[in-house]
Amino acid sequence: MSYPPYGAPGGAYPPQPGYPQQPGYPPQQGYPPPQQGYPPQPGYPAQPGFGQMGMPDPYGNPHNIGFQQPQQYPQSSGGMPGGYPPQPAGPGYPGYSYPPAVGGAGSYPPVAGGDYPPGGGGGAYPPAGGGTYPPAGSYQGIPPGGASYSTPVPAASYPGTYNQIKESGTVRPTPTFNAEEDAKILRKAMKGLGTDEKAIIDLLTARSNAQRQDIKNRFKTMYGKDLIKDLKSELSGHFEQVIVAMMATAADYDAEQLREAMRGAGTNESTLIEILCTRTNRQLQEVKSAYKLKFSRDLEKDLASETSGHFKRLVVSLSTGNRMENQAVDIEKAKRDAMELYQAGERVLGTDESKFNQILCSQSFDQLRLVFQEYRKIASRGIDESIRREMSGNLEQGMLAIATVVESKHRFFAEKLYNSMKGAGTKDDALVRVIISRCEVDMVQIKQEFQRLYGRPLESFIESDTSGDYKKVLLALVRGF
Repeated sequence: MSYPPYGAPGGAYPPQPGYPQQPGYPPQQGYPPPQQGYPPQPGYPAQPGFGQMGMPDPYGNPHNIGFQQPQQYPQSSGGMPGGYPPQPAGPGYPGYSYPPAVGGAGSYPPVAGGDYPPGGGGGAYPPAGGGTYPPAGSYQGIPPGGASYSTPVPAASYPGTYNQIKESGTVRPTPTFNAEEDAKILRKAMKGLGTDEKAIIDLLTARSNAQRQDIKNRFKTMYGKDLIKDLKSELSGHFEQVIVAMMATAADYDAEQLREAMRGAGTNESTLIEILCTRTNRQLQEVKSAYKLKFSRDLEKDLASETSGHFKRLVVSLSTGNRMENQAVDIEKAKRDAMELYQAGERVLGTDESKFNQILCSQSFDQLRLVFQEYRKIASRGIDESIRREMSGNLEQGMLAIATVVESKHRFFAEKLYNSMKGAGTKDDALVRVIISRCEVDMVQIKQEFQRLYGRPLESFIESDTSGDYKKVLLALVRGF
């Protein structure tokens, strides 16, 4: 909706014949005085401070990240004037009015879920986690198929402790990004004798994953060389591991981690559980495609061949990426499912593992949260306690991971980080994987949960367990800029 300008261009009435400027009065700035907003129109209340449609959203879009707000403001219910009350602006990247994308059970960035460029659902990459799937009706919903590694996920809103949790990463895109200049800096850091590790750390930790991909492509165009190969030739040890991981796309990195977990003798079930339980449907589809492209192998077939029993059924079910992420929350169904879980475990001798698999692998995290609430009423204990009583081994760990992510994805990853550094030695692969995959999604919330659980900042653990450039790059990713 627009209005013609008042008077002559510039907004002021032209001088009227016969009315000369009166002495003693300063020159006029035009009539009428500058408006704070157009007069109220029928059916649309006046909006303070906005004189033109198409202005940026004044509310900072705090609860629907990645979804545009309507450009006109509807009348409030009951015909009351006033429109929507002003809301505080949400956090965002410098120079932008929208907050950083969140991950779900995804993002890699994106990335609901982001946890990675915006993610959501189960992680990442974006929902990004508990903590990533808001109750039905509280937001506009995850896009069909779940958040991808590059799709922003709406901020979550939960009942109780995790009410209105918004996710944000510690690594964000730099607003003054120039891929050509960055490629020159990296070339200079690796040219000649010695390597400028500080320049590499300072640059790459201040760029998002998408920006690093641009740098990688620009480097090859400018110098005819592969940036990752050059980095590998100049770096070593765990420092090299982190830098190379940062240069991979989120889907490629997950695919590589899954392949490495199944390569050679033995299988790293913990890695399989972490990735398959925390990524969104769309992220899992992207991982399967990357796995096929990089290794000419089928992920589902490899999972089936490397696992067995009920655990095999669990990982195969999760790998399909078919969770009903957008199902409407149904309290009556939650009550029925809670009773079925009780009857499949605590109520009888033995356990019907397939019933747990059916419900925990197919229902949305919103719905599972209700199921677990109803289960506690029936069984007088939490679903996690029942899983520990009824199952064992890798199946127990997988089922517990789902239950934990449903309640709080941030707690799941805080525990993973703690377990990677507690006691003698450091589980470097797990430490690097969690930091790389979550630094652009929800590392801020993971750090807060870590502090709450263990009484010390995450950074202090990293400083105690790592050293040298390896420590510096991890701290830079966790602290952000």
